[in-house]
Amino acid sequence: MFTIKQHFRHADGVWPLALVLAYILVTYIGGWLLMAQPGFVLPLIGVLACGHGMVIAAYLVHDCGHNALFRKTEHNTRLGKALNWITGGCYGTYEDLRYKHMRHHVDNADPISFDYRAWLKAHPKTEKLVFALEWGYFPAVDIIMHAMLVIAPFTSIGKPGFRKRSLAVIATRILLLAALAVWSLKAVLLYALAYLFMLTVLRFFDAYQHNYEILVNLNDPNATFPHKGDREYEENNTYSNLLSRRWPVFNLLVLNFCYHNAHHTRPTTPWYKLPALHKELYGDNYTRTVGLKGQLKSYHRNRIEGIYAETYGQVEVPAALRDGKAVPVYGLSFLTAF
Repeated sequence: MFTIKQHFRHADGVWPLALVLAYILVTYIGGWLLMAQPGFVLPLIGVLACGHGMVIAAYLVHDCGHNALFRKTEHNTRLGKALNWITGGCYGTYEDLRYKHMRHHVDNADPISFDYRAWLKAHPKTEKLVFALEWGYFPAVDIIMHAMLVIAPFTSIGKPGFRKRSLAVIATRILLLAALAVWSLKAVLLYALAYLFMLTVLRFFDAYQHNYEILVNLNDPNATFPHKGDREYEENNTYSNLLSRRWPVFNLLVLNFCYHNAHHTRPTTPWYKLPALHKELYGDNYTRTVGLKGQLKSYHRNRIEGIYAETYGQVEVPAALRDGKAVPVYGLSFLTAF
Protein backbone atom coordinates (compact mmCIF):
# COMPACT_ATOMS: atom_id res chain seq x y z
CA MET A 1 0.00 0.00 0.00
CA PHE A 2 1.36 3.44 -0.97
CA THR A 3 2.03 5.92 1.83
CA ILE A 4 3.71 9.32 1.82
CA LYS A 5 6.21 7.98 4.37
CA GLN A 6 7.77 5.87 1.62
CA HIS A 7 9.24 9.04 0.12
CA PHE A 8 11.01 10.05 3.34
CA ARG A 9 14.48 8.94 4.36
CA HIS A 10 13.13 8.46 7.89
CA ALA A 11 9.61 7.18 8.55
CA ASP A 12 9.06 9.76 11.29
CA GLY A 13 10.04 12.68 9.06
CA VAL A 14 6.60 13.71 7.77
CA TRP A 15 5.43 15.85 10.67
CA PRO A 16 8.79 17.52 11.42
CA LEU A 17 9.05 18.61 7.78
CA ALA A 18 5.41 19.74 7.65
CA LEU A 19 5.85 21.80 10.80
CA VAL A 20 9.11 23.44 9.75
CA LEU A 21 7.74 24.29 6.30
CA ALA A 22 4.64 25.78 7.93
CA TYR A 23 6.88 27.84 10.20
CA ILE A 24 8.90 29.14 7.26
CA LEU A 25 5.79 30.14 5.31
CA VAL A 26 4.06 31.78 8.29
CA THR A 27 7.11 33.77 9.40
CA TYR A 28 8.20 34.76 5.90
CA ILE A 29 4.79 35.78 4.55
CA GLY A 30 3.61 37.05 7.93
CA GLY A 31 6.84 39.03 8.25
CA TRP A 32 6.17 40.80 4.96
CA LEU A 33 2.63 41.65 6.06
CA LEU A 34 3.84 43.02 9.39
CA MET A 35 6.64 45.06 7.77
CA ALA A 36 3.99 46.90 5.76
CA GLN A 37 2.06 47.98 8.85
CA PRO A 38 2.17 51.55 10.20
CA GLY A 39 4.19 52.42 13.26
CA PHE A 40 7.34 50.81 14.64
CA VAL A 41 6.55 47.78 16.79
CA LEU A 42 4.72 45.57 14.28
CA PRO A 43 7.21 46.28 11.44
CA LEU A 44 10.09 45.44 13.81
CA ILE A 45 8.42 42.13 14.67
CA GLY A 46 7.99 41.61 10.93
CA VAL A 47 11.72 42.13 10.30
CA LEU A 48 12.60 39.53 12.92
CA ALA A 49 9.94 37.09 11.71
CA CYS A 50 10.88 37.39 8.04
CA GLY A 51 14.59 37.20 8.84
CA HIS A 52 14.18 34.14 11.03
CA GLY A 53 12.00 32.43 8.44
CA MET A 54 14.87 32.87 5.97
CA VAL A 55 17.36 31.51 8.51
CA ILE A 56 15.33 28.33 8.98
CA ALA A 57 14.83 28.03 5.23
CA ALA A 58 18.60 28.24 4.75
CA TYR A 59 19.28 25.48 7.24
CA LEU A 60 16.60 23.33 5.61
CA VAL A 61 18.36 23.87 2.26
CA HIS A 62 21.43 22.46 4.02
CA ASP A 63 19.48 19.33 4.99
CA CYS A 64 18.25 18.99 1.41
CA GLY A 65 21.83 19.19 0.19
CA HIS A 66 22.66 16.15 2.31
CA ASN A 67 19.56 14.27 1.10
CA ALA A 68 18.56 14.08 4.74
CA LEU A 69 14.82 14.53 4.16
CA PHE A 70 13.74 12.33 1.25
CA ARG A 71 14.92 9.00 -0.11
CA LYS A 72 15.36 10.30 -3.66
CA THR A 73 17.89 12.99 -4.50
CA GLU A 74 15.43 14.59 -6.93
CA HIS A 75 12.89 15.25 -4.17
CA ASN A 76 15.51 16.86 -1.93
CA THR A 77 16.67 18.90 -4.91
CA ARG A 78 13.19 20.22 -5.71
CA LEU A 79 12.60 21.37 -2.16
CA GLY A 80 16.11 22.80 -1.86
CA LYS A 81 15.68 24.84 -5.03
CA ALA A 82 12.32 26.21 -3.86
CA LEU A 83 13.67 27.18 -0.44
CA ASN A 84 16.69 28.81 -2.06
CA TRP A 85 14.36 31.40 -3.60
CA ILE A 86 13.30 32.35 -0.08
CA THR A 87 16.90 32.68 1.10
CA GLY A 88 17.95 34.75 -1.90
CA GLY A 89 20.60 32.19 -2.79
CA CYS A 90 18.83 31.38 -6.06
CA TYR A 91 21.26 33.51 -8.10
CA GLY A 92 23.64 30.56 -7.87
CA THR A 93 22.50 27.07 -8.74
CA TYR A 94 21.48 24.56 -6.09
CA GLU A 95 23.76 21.98 -7.73
CA ASP A 96 26.82 24.25 -7.37
CA LEU A 97 25.89 25.05 -3.80
CA ARG A 98 25.63 21.35 -2.99
CA TYR A 99 28.89 20.51 -4.77
CA LYS A 100 30.84 23.07 -2.76
CA HIS A 101 29.36 21.87 0.52
CA MET A 102 30.05 18.22 -0.25
CA ARG A 103 33.67 19.17 -0.94
CA HIS A 104 33.77 20.72 2.52
CA HIS A 105 32.70 17.39 4.05
CA VAL A 106 34.80 15.07 1.92
CA ASP A 107 38.00 17.13 1.79
CA ASN A 108 37.95 18.34 5.42
CA ALA A 109 38.72 21.83 4.18
CA ASP A 110 36.92 24.94 2.97
CA PRO A 111 37.66 25.08 -0.78
CA ILE A 112 36.64 28.32 -2.51
CA SER A 113 37.03 29.83 -5.97
CA PHE A 114 36.69 33.52 -5.06
CA ASP A 115 39.14 34.85 -2.44
CA TYR A 116 37.56 38.06 -1.20
CA ARG A 117 40.65 38.69 0.95
CA ALA A 118 42.91 39.05 -2.08
CA TRP A 119 40.23 41.12 -3.83
CA LEU A 120 39.95 43.54 -0.91
CA LYS A 121 43.72 44.01 -0.75
CA ALA A 122 43.67 44.90 -4.44
CA HIS A 123 40.92 47.49 -3.86
CA PRO A 124 42.07 49.63 -0.89
CA LYS A 125 39.15 52.08 -0.99
CA THR A 126 36.63 49.26 -0.78
CA GLU A 127 38.78 47.66 1.90
CA LYS A 128 38.50 50.77 4.09
CA LEU A 129 34.72 50.83 3.62
CA VAL A 130 34.44 47.14 4.52
CA PHE A 131 36.50 47.67 7.67
CA ALA A 132 34.28 50.57 8.70
CA LEU A 133 31.07 48.64 8.05
CA GLU A 134 32.28 45.52 9.84
CA TRP A 135 33.29 47.63 12.84
CA GLY A 136 29.63 48.66 12.97
CA TYR A 137 28.49 44.99 12.84
CA PHE A 138 27.34 45.31 9.22
CA PRO A 139 28.09 41.98 7.42
CA ALA A 140 29.92 43.62 4.52
CA VAL A 141 32.01 40.56 3.68
CA ASP A 142 28.91 38.42 3.30
CA ILE A 143 27.25 41.08 1.17
CA ILE A 144 30.27 40.86 -1.14
CA MET A 145 30.03 37.06 -1.27
CA HIS A 146 26.31 37.12 -2.03
CA ALA A 147 26.80 39.89 -4.60
CA MET A 148 29.24 37.55 -6.33
CA LEU A 149 26.39 35.06 -6.70
CA VAL A 150 24.70 37.64 -8.91
CA ILE A 151 27.67 38.62 -11.06
CA ALA A 152 29.77 35.42 -11.04
CA PRO A 153 28.63 34.17 -14.49
CA PHE A 154 29.88 37.46 -15.95
CA THR A 155 33.33 37.11 -14.37
CA SER A 156 36.26 34.72 -14.70
CA ILE A 157 35.20 32.62 -11.69
CA GLY A 158 31.70 31.91 -12.98
CA LYS A 159 30.24 29.75 -15.73
CA PRO A 160 29.44 31.74 -18.90
CA GLY A 161 26.80 29.19 -19.84
CA PHE A 162 24.72 30.33 -16.86
CA ARG A 163 24.48 33.97 -17.97
CA LYS A 164 20.98 33.63 -19.43
CA ARG A 165 19.81 31.84 -16.29
CA SER A 166 21.33 34.58 -14.11
CA LEU A 167 19.69 37.34 -16.12
CA ALA A 168 16.34 35.56 -15.84
CA VAL A 169 16.71 35.20 -12.05
CA ILE A 170 17.81 38.83 -11.66
CA ALA A 171 14.87 40.06 -13.75
CA THR A 172 12.40 37.91 -11.82
CA ARG A 173 13.67 39.12 -8.43
CA ILE A 174 13.62 42.77 -9.55
CA LEU A 175 10.06 42.46 -10.87
CA LEU A 176 8.89 40.79 -7.67
CA LEU A 177 10.50 43.48 -5.49
CA ALA A 178 9.09 46.21 -7.74
CA ALA A 179 5.60 44.75 -7.41
CA LEU A 180 6.01 44.55 -3.64
CA ALA A 181 7.28 48.14 -3.57
CA VAL A 182 4.08 49.26 -5.28
CA TRP A 183 2.19 47.47 -2.52
CA SER A 184 4.49 48.73 0.29
CA LEU A 185 7.81 50.48 -0.22
CA LYS A 186 8.29 50.38 3.54
CA ALA A 187 8.12 46.57 3.54
CA VAL A 188 10.71 46.32 0.76
CA LEU A 189 13.11 48.63 2.63
CA LEU A 190 12.63 46.67 5.84
CA TYR A 191 13.17 43.42 3.92
CA ALA A 192 16.76 44.59 3.43
CA LEU A 193 17.11 44.62 7.24
CA ALA A 194 15.58 41.15 7.49
CA TYR A 195 18.08 39.92 4.90
CA LEU A 196 20.98 41.43 6.84
CA PHE A 197 19.64 39.70 9.95
CA MET A 198 19.70 36.35 8.13
CA LEU A 199 23.26 36.88 6.86
CA THR A 200 24.47 37.85 10.33
CA VAL A 201 22.94 34.79 12.00
CA LEU A 202 24.27 32.40 9.35
CA ARG A 203 27.81 33.73 9.45
CA PHE A 204 27.91 33.85 13.25
CA PHE A 205 27.14 30.14 13.44
CA ASP A 206 29.58 29.39 10.62
CA ALA A 207 32.35 31.40 12.27
CA TYR A 208 33.20 29.00 15.09
CA GLN A 209 32.26 25.55 13.81
CA HIS A 210 35.57 24.59 12.22
CA ASN A 211 39.28 25.14 12.30
CA TYR A 212 39.76 24.06 8.69
CA GLU A 213 42.13 25.42 6.09
CA ILE A 214 40.68 27.75 3.44
CA LEU A 215 41.97 26.74 0.01
CA VAL A 216 41.39 28.66 -3.23
CA ASN A 217 41.05 25.55 -5.37
CA LEU A 218 37.35 24.73 -5.67
CA ASN A 219 37.51 24.47 -9.46
CA ASP A 220 40.95 22.89 -9.69
CA PRO A 221 40.58 19.22 -10.77
CA ASN A 222 44.17 18.53 -9.70
CA ALA A 223 43.83 19.99 -6.20
CA THR A 224 45.13 17.97 -3.26
CA PHE A 225 43.84 18.05 0.29
CA PRO A 226 46.15 17.06 3.13
CA HIS A 227 43.31 15.99 5.45
CA LYS A 228 40.92 14.42 2.96
CA GLY A 229 39.20 11.42 4.52
CA ASP A 230 40.95 11.96 7.87
CA ARG A 231 38.13 11.33 10.33
CA GLU A 232 40.26 12.14 13.37
CA TYR A 233 41.23 15.52 11.91
CA GLU A 234 37.58 16.22 11.03
CA GLU A 235 36.40 15.47 14.57
CA ASN A 236 39.19 17.41 16.27
CA ASN A 237 38.68 20.49 14.10
CA THR A 238 34.89 20.64 14.32
CA TYR A 239 32.95 22.28 17.15
CA SER A 240 29.35 22.12 18.33
CA ASN A 241 28.36 25.71 19.13
CA LEU A 242 25.11 25.20 20.99
CA LEU A 243 22.85 28.05 21.94
CA SER A 244 22.11 26.19 25.18
CA ARG A 245 23.07 22.90 26.78
CA ARG A 246 20.58 23.29 29.62
CA TRP A 247 17.58 24.08 27.39
CA PRO A 248 18.12 22.27 24.07
CA VAL A 249 14.84 23.63 22.71
CA PHE A 250 16.62 26.94 22.07
CA ASN A 251 18.89 25.20 19.56
CA LEU A 252 15.85 24.89 17.31
CA LEU A 253 16.28 28.62 16.64
CA VAL A 254 19.01 27.54 14.19
CA LEU A 255 17.32 24.23 13.31
CA ASN A 256 19.88 22.32 15.41
CA PHE A 257 22.64 23.26 12.95
CA CYS A 258 24.79 23.92 16.02
CA TYR A 259 25.10 20.17 16.75
CA HIS A 260 27.88 20.24 14.22
CA ASN A 261 30.04 17.32 15.34
CA ALA A 262 27.03 15.01 15.25
CA HIS A 263 26.19 16.35 11.79
CA HIS A 264 29.70 15.65 10.49
CA THR A 265 29.65 12.17 11.99
CA ARG A 266 26.38 11.26 10.25
CA PRO A 267 25.63 13.94 7.62
CA THR A 268 22.35 12.42 6.44
CA THR A 269 20.80 12.74 9.90
CA PRO A 270 17.94 15.26 9.65
CA TRP A 271 17.77 18.32 11.88
CA TYR A 272 15.24 16.92 14.36
CA LYS A 273 17.38 13.85 15.16
CA LEU A 274 20.65 15.70 15.82
CA PRO A 275 20.16 16.38 19.58
CA ALA A 276 19.59 12.68 20.28
CA LEU A 277 22.54 11.72 18.09
CA HIS A 278 24.77 14.23 19.89
CA LYS A 279 23.66 12.77 23.24
CA GLU A 280 24.32 9.23 22.01
CA LEU A 281 27.78 10.01 20.64
CA TYR A 282 29.15 12.48 23.17
CA GLY A 283 27.03 12.67 26.31
CA ASP A 284 26.83 15.89 28.31
CA ASN A 285 30.49 16.85 28.73
CA TYR A 286 31.90 16.82 25.23
CA THR A 287 35.08 18.88 24.98
CA ARG A 288 34.30 20.01 21.42
CA THR A 289 31.13 21.81 22.54
CA VAL A 290 31.60 25.57 22.89
CA GLY A 291 29.39 28.02 24.72
CA LEU A 292 27.40 30.97 23.38
CA LYS A 293 28.89 33.47 25.81
CA GLY A 294 32.44 32.88 24.60
CA GLN A 295 31.37 33.07 20.98
CA LEU A 296 29.63 36.41 21.50
CA LYS A 297 32.61 37.81 23.40
CA SER A 298 35.12 36.66 20.78
CA TYR A 299 32.94 37.79 17.87
CA HIS A 300 32.63 41.26 19.41
CA ARG A 301 36.32 41.64 20.22
CA ASN A 302 37.69 40.18 17.00
CA ARG A 303 35.11 41.13 14.39
CA ILE A 304 37.65 43.28 12.49
CA GLU A 305 40.41 40.65 12.63
CA GLY A 306 37.88 38.20 11.17
CA ILE A 307 37.93 40.04 7.84
CA TYR A 308 41.32 38.60 6.91
CA ALA A 309 41.26 35.52 9.12
CA GLU A 310 41.58 32.19 7.32
CA THR A 311 41.61 29.92 10.37
CA TYR A 312 41.37 30.24 14.12
CA GLY A 313 45.07 29.48 14.30
CA GLN A 314 46.70 26.53 15.99
CA VAL A 315 45.06 27.14 19.33
CA GLU A 316 42.57 25.15 21.33
CA VAL A 317 39.34 26.83 20.26
CA PRO A 318 37.23 26.21 23.40
CA ALA A 319 39.95 27.79 25.54
CA ALA A 320 40.37 30.68 23.11
CA LEU A 321 36.62 31.30 23.16
CA ARG A 322 36.52 31.32 26.94
CA ASP A 323 39.22 33.98 26.90
CA GLY A 324 37.50 35.95 24.14
CA LYS A 325 40.50 35.48 21.81
CA ALA A 326 39.06 33.25 19.06
CA VAL A 327 38.94 35.01 15.69
CA PRO A 328 35.84 34.38 13.53
CA VAL A 329 36.17 33.32 9.90
CA TYR A 330 33.92 34.99 7.31
CA GLY A 331 32.74 34.24 3.80
CA LEU A 332 32.11 30.50 4.15
CA SER A 333 28.32 30.35 3.92
CA PHE A 334 26.94 27.18 2.35
CA LEU A 335 24.59 29.46 0.39
CA THR A 336 27.46 30.82 -1.71
CA ALA A 337 28.61 28.38 -4.37
CA PHE A 338 32.20 29.55 -4.94
